[in-house]
Amino acid sequence: MAIDHLITSGIFSLDGEDFEVDNNVWIAGDDRECVVMDCAHNAEAIVTAVGSRTLKAIVCTHAHNDHINAAAEVAEHFDAPIWLHPDDTMLWEAVYADRRVDAPLTDGQTFSVGGIDASVIHTPGHSPGGCCLHLPTEGVLFSGDTLFHGGPGATGRSFSSYPVILESIEHKLFSLPAATTVHTGHGDSTTIESESASLEQWKHALDD
Repeated sequence: MAIDHLITSGIFSLDGEDFEVDNNVWIAGDDRECVVMDCAHNAEAIVTAVGSRTLKAIVCTHAHNDHINAAAEVAEHFDAPIWLHPDDTMLWEAVYADRRVDAPLTDGQTFSVGGIDASVIHTPGHSPGGCCLHLPTEGVLFSGDTLFHGGPGATGRSFSSYPVILESIEHKLFSLPAATTVHTGHGDSTTIESESASLEQWKHALDD
């Protein structure tokens, strides 16, 4: 299994505000086929990174614009499907009014890419349809904006909830093996062990 990493830059827009952001784009597979986690900002760079491989799917960890704004162009180039949890449909439609996703992501869904099994974990909180992708034999989790190096994803905007994201992290992610590498939607990678040590501190923030 090869994991390619791109950093792309652009604008995140929500609730009438714009922010300059750097996004991680992760590509997992082998020399024949792959999936892309989140097509952010720069379709040309993603197309180049995929190269001659078959793009099995574009997996959207959630539908904030900075994670999907290159998805349609990349999908069209490779004739590849776009997968998204249906609870984020309203965010998708804010970017793509005339282009639907091709298939829903569902909690517990499994598929294989490059001979490696992957499973979908629905982790609402940052957005209602937020999902992570777990590759258990590789010891890797692609966490989108659910879990970062240093804490949970942001929850101060529309359709987000701090208690819900904490529940997702505690019960769905921190039950994974401690050595699991976490590749995030922004910033540095981390591990389940490193982040789980701060869970009680994050919970105390609920009482502040």
